[in-house]
Amino acid sequence: MDELDSLVDEWLPLPDVAALLGTDITHVRGMLDDVRLVAFRRGTPKVLSVPRALVVPEPLPELPGTMTVLADAGYGTEDALRWLLTPDDTLPAGGTPLAMLRAGHKTEVRRRAQSLAF
Repeated sequence: MDELDSLVDEWLPLPDVAALLGTDITHVRGMLDDVRLVAFRRGTPKVLSVPRALVVPEPLPELPGTMTVLADAGYGTEDALRWLLTPDDTLPAGGTPLAMLRAGHKTEVRRRAQSLAF
């Protein structure tokens, strides 16, 4: 997870995610179940936390489908998140797939994700 920690600027525990989204923790847990958010146990003590980039300014509606494509390509949740957050020189301005999703380029990101399986 150390490499993942270097890609994630800030981890938010679930109560902070709920406060940021103006909802309750039960709703946030539902978002995790639906893969609208992704969380890992971080910190000391280890608490379930979400990368802030997945929450701000709001959760991405494209995340569940993109995570499914990555899972179909053989990526586990941690590997998928690492791929989404890793800068790619072939993207505009060396951006990340997550930044491309936020910019509205879902099709391009998913096309690249599909190609990972071959």
